[in-house]
Amino acid sequence: MPTQDSPKTAQRRTREKRTISQMVALYCADNHEAGARTETAHCGEAVCPDCAAIDAYAVLRTERCRKMDAKTSCEQCGNHCYKPEERNRIRAVMRYAGPRMLKKHPIAAVRHLLGK
Repeated sequence: MPTQDSPKTAQRRTREKRTISQMVALYCADNHEAGARTETAHCGEAVCPDCAAIDAYAVLRTERCRKMDAKTSCEQCGNHCYKPEERNRIRAVMRYAGPRMLKKHPIAAVRHLLGK
């Protein structure tokens, strides 16, 4: 984790990790067999091993983000910390889960859209 986060930044970092994890879990639930979901995502939901790896990577990147206090979204950040292949994977997850988050996790979805 970066040097000491302010309380507001620490809260945002925690919320961002939970939101991205919920997106991965939603994607997995809709796209992978229930029997394959043997792992647990950061948000506590069941995911398959491949999605668990995506989740762990995304949470780690969020944990290590140096611009958390100033950025609005990873896409608009000048410091891309995802490897290109991981970036493509998380984009696919977000493209799928983003619109569906409004139904399953509406508050997290709105906060994510507003960049707060």
